[in-house]
Amino acid sequence: MFLKELSLLNFKNYQEANISFTKQINCFVGNNGEGKTNLLDAIYYLSFCKSFFNPIDSNHILDSAPFLVIQGTFVINDTTDEIYCSLKRNEKKQFKRNKKEYSRLSDHIGLYPLVMVSPVDINIINEGSDIRRKFIDSIVSQYNKEYLNNLIKYNKVLAHRNALLKKNAELRYFDFEILEIWDIQLIELASLIFKERKVFLEEFTVIFYKYYNFISSSKEDISLSYDSSLINEDFGLLLKKNYAKDHAAQYTTCGVHKDDLFFFIAEKSLKKFGSQGQQKSYLLALKLAQFDILKKNKNTTPILLLDDIYDRLDEIRIKQLLELVNGGNFGQVFITDTHSDRLAKILKSVKADYSVFIIENGKIQN
Repeated sequence: MFLKELSLLNFKNYQEANISFTKQINCFVGNNGEGKTNLLDAIYYLSFCKSFFNPIDSNHILDSAPFLVIQGTFVINDTTDEIYCSLKRNEKKQFKRNKKEYSRLSDHIGLYPLVMVSPVDINIINEGSDIRRKFIDSIVSQYNKEYLNNLIKYNKVLAHRNALLKKNAELRYFDFEILEIWDIQLIELASLIFKERKVFLEEFTVIFYKYYNFISSSKEDISLSYDSSLINEDFGLLLKKNYAKDHAAQYTTCGVHKDDLFFFIAEKSLKKFGSQGQQKSYLLALKLAQFDILKKNKNTTPILLLDDIYDRLDEIRIKQLLELVNGGNFGQVFITDTHSDRLAKILKSVKADYSVFIIENGKIQN
């Protein structure tokens, strides 16, 4: 699979842009703030129906323009798909595949698997558990539609249960019968989500270790563990045990919506004790493992987006990475950098087939 063409109208700092890509490595080069990362985000948008960086769609419309349009042409096994996205201010987003509009945007997720590597990935380590759950969910949802649907249903049931808890608190009343109706649905969906996360992480962890050892030359002892309240307790009993706590808090305090990942280096917290280089290597290994999982489960090679890789790795490890992505296991790659010479030097040394696009103030030169 590869992205053949991309067209933009009024997207972020691009008034208009039309660009054709090579099947291998595509490099966006320019100073900071010129729009390199915006091109990666447009590609991400075509895959996920949303921005990687900002969930508010209207924020991506150029200045005072009334609308934005993102179009892309994907080629999969000699089949060409035209993807069209448009958004007018204060109106619903429109997403089409081969001129047919989606009734549910979730039906689009996973058709064009993609992995984004960005400096903001550091949030996976530094921020709350919701970021790490989203990391898991964004991977599994691309190849398992049932998982995505169960996750959507779970969140809806959870919202209803939380609303009931809040209402009960306001009325100073506890309606066990209605709460149990939501509990039955929540338990069933949580069980399915928990089971799939466990299966995923058993496979994912092995691949993650392989990539971290490659990046760090096997110099460090690292580990990753999954934490869930469902590991050691029956969820139904746990909900009942927490009725008083939930009533006081006015929300559901346990469940798969509280799951987390713990990252360790030398048996210590990566967040507290890992160096900047170790954290960056850890994150890159997570993303490369994500790539492998998607490739295996989708039976197609995902697109890889590498944003500002010099912010993440030294030159030696960047060369290792580019040798890796040029070695046959990876397909189409998009890279941003501020210096065309240093990137071209490494790409030539690994004998990569690549194209360079110069980006300046929302304008593209090949």
